[in-house]
Amino acid sequence: MSFEFSADEIFSMAEQMEKNGQKFYNDAAGATQSEDHKKLLLELAGMEVDHEKTFKALRAELTRKEKETNVFDPNGEAALYLKALVDTRVFFEKDLDVSSMEKILKAAIEAEKDSIVFYLGMKNAVPEELGRKRLDHIIKEEMGHVRLLSRELVKLNR
Repeated sequence: MSFEFSADEIFSMAEQMEKNGQKFYNDAAGATQSEDHKKLLLELAGMEVDHEKTFKALRAELTRKEKETNVFDPNGEAALYLKALVDTRVFFEKDLDVSSMEKILKAAIEAEKDSIVFYLGMKNAVPEELGRKRLDHIIKEEMGHVRLLSRELVKLNR
């Protein structure tokens, strides 16, 4: 079965992914001994909270048409599919190697890149009339995280 998703469904998923990211960073902060590293990780967790709020606000701005789904799905399989993707993909239940800040940052960069690839793929599943272009905002936000994390990794290795 092929699914098309509305921008509303994708923004809902984005909100959950940001919650998962917040947990990832908070867990990493709790496991590190360095106060500087802890501070950075807590700042990153805060950014995830901000992203979640951004996505929630964007979702609230969607038109009724952008919230509609145009696929007959009486068993709610599309929603189950999206939930399975969120719950198993980006930032979810990752084995966190906290033996070094470098490993934490690399894992975070990998997760952020995975989320970008995921959202790019999801864009193709959202028809133009259901808000495909709004997904660019999510992708831009995640790209900003990759840049920030990469800068921190470079600073760490100096």
